[in-house]
This record gives sequence, C-alpha cells and structure tokens, in this order.
Amino acid sequence: MENAASPQEPADPAAAFDRDPGDGIVATSRPPVVFRFYDLVMAAFVAILLLSNIIGAAKLTYVDVPFWPEGLWPAPDGTFIYGAGILFFPLGYVIGDVLTEIYGFARARRVIWVGTAAMVFLAFMSFVVTALPPFPGWECAASGFGGPRPVTSAADAAISGGAICQSTYESVFGSTWRIVVASITAFWAGEFVNSFVMAKMKVWTKGRALWTRTIGSTVVGQGVDSLIFYPVAFYGIWTTDAVLTVMVTNWTLKVTWEAVLTPVTYVVVNKLKAAEGVDLFDIDTDFSPFASSEAVRA
Repeated sequence: MENAASPQEPADPAAAFDRDPGDGIVATSRPPVVFRFYDLVMAAFVAILLLSNIIGAAKLTYVDVPFWPEGLWPAPDGTFIYGAGILFFPLGYVIGDVLTEIYGFARARRVIWVGTAAMVFLAFMSFVVTALPPFPGWECAASGFGGPRPVTSAADAAISGGAICQSTYESVFGSTWRIVVASITAFWAGEFVNSFVMAKMKVWTKGRALWTRTIGSTVVGQGVDSLIFYPVAFYGIWTTDAVLTVMVTNWTLKVTWEAVLTPVTYVVVNKLKAAEGVDLFDIDTDFSPFASSEAVRA
C-alpha cells in the first residue's frame, strides 16, 4: 500500500509582494532559521542604546536658530535646548527600523527585551558603583590630578580630591529613581510602538516606499518615548513649560534626524536584504510584546 501524500504547505501570502523575482531576495512571511548578520545588528543596537544613555543623557546643550520668529514657542529667543544624547540616540531607532524591516517584528521584539535588560543592569551597576565610598586620595580631571585644581565650587583645598571626583562622578552617572524608571519605560514602550508601526506599514505598503514607514514609525515611536520620559522624569521638578518645551524640541529634533538619515537607512536595508536573501513581511505575527520570539497568531 502506498504512503499517503503529505499535505502541501499553504502558499506564502507574502510572495505576492515580490516585485523582482530575479533579484535573489525572496518576499516571505516565514523567516529562515538562521540569519547571517542578525547578531551583529543586535550588538550595534544595544551598544548605541547604552552609550547614548551613559555619555549623552547627562548633558543639556543648545543651538541658536537666527531665523526663528521672536517669541514663538518652543524657543522664544531662538535658542533650542536639547539633551546631547539625541545626536546619537536616534541611531538606535534607525537600527530598530532596520531590525523590523529585515528580520521582522518577532526578532526585533527579542532585541528590545535584550536592550531593556541591558538598561536595567546599567542602572543597577551605576547605583552600586556610585554608592561605593570614594578613596580620599583618588585623583581625576575634576581634582586636577594632583596639580592646580580647576576653578570649581568644590575646589576648596580642605576638600579631598576623592570628594571632588565623587561629586563629579555622581553628576554624570548618578540618576534619581524617576529618571531610571522613565528612561527604561519610555525606551521599552517607544521601541515596541516603533516596531509595530514599521511592521504594519510594510504590509500595508506591500514593501514599497520605505521612507514612509521609517519616518512614520519614528514620529509615533519617538512621540510615545517623549510623552513618557519627560513627564515621568521631570514633572514637578522642572516647570510645566520647561517639560513641554524640551519634550517637543527633542521629539522634533529626533524625527528630523531620522529623516536626514533616510538615505543611510536605504543603503543599509538594501545591502542587508541582499545579504540575507529575504524580504520579511509580518503577516501572521503575534504582536504582543510578551509573546515568544517566533510566535504567530493562532
């Protein structure tokens, strides 16, 4: 007796989105088991995320716009104040867009959770190291390395170099619980929203007009990020006007920076698609942030 034929696998609905069957890139909703460069993209994402929070988060800077109308909010005098970290933090959103575009929402979800865990550990490590007692003889740039002390409010000769270094260290790496909670929560929510919008728009546009979803997802994702971070971190500490001003200014600059980087995003996406050989569409994906990394809708 002959064996019964196995049922044929249902047709891939994403195959209809393949605009050039001869380019070596297969449009699919079924990701391969192994990607060639996924781990490198994940490493770049987490590295930029952590470095942006360590190096850029503690510094406020500004830019003067001479043609800005006088008295117009959010810069009545033409001076835009923003966090220095936004110069590089949006690169994380660019890589987040690349992750969803190339590897799909499920793989992006895994990276977002890895990034969240890394931020939690960063916050814990910063708390422990900052809380350790400083050695009185500790010398650093703030204390003058044993030479003439810089002109600072802590340059009293009776104050040990270690005390000066500790206060400087705390000003950079120390954070209140509000800022830590705001930063982690805003990142988690903003990135998931960004990835969700990116994945949905890719299906809606059938893979066309990449710029619409990279910018559109950033508008929404960064909006959620800013709406969570600034009120949670600074409401009641800064004036309401200051919170709103910095929130809108930072959101505007992040979205603008994303738009400026669109040509770079195109180059990276095109090269990675060619290298991986697939163009992934999230047609049957389970979009819950808490689903398993490869989950699909039932």
